[in-house]
Amino acid sequence: MAKPVRAALGDGIWLNCQVCQGDLFRERGVLLNSTGMEFMKLGWADENATGLICWRCGYVHLFVNRDIKLYRADK
Repeated sequence: MAKPVRAALGDGIWLNCQVCQGDLFRERGVLLNSTGMEFMKLGWADENATGLICWRCGYVHLFVNRDIKLYRADK
């Protein structure tokens, strides 16, 4: 299982879960598929996002912002 991480935007805006206010997440890469690209068999070329899954409640937060910084956290 993935290790818990804390996440920040840029250099100081710490992220909390929108649902339960938890501050621990699991990271997962997410492919943002579009119908047109899938139809042309080019789904692999779609944009990627960072998925942060709340460690406490499981809510999935998606970020396409590349300024997300992840920090290892002790559970």
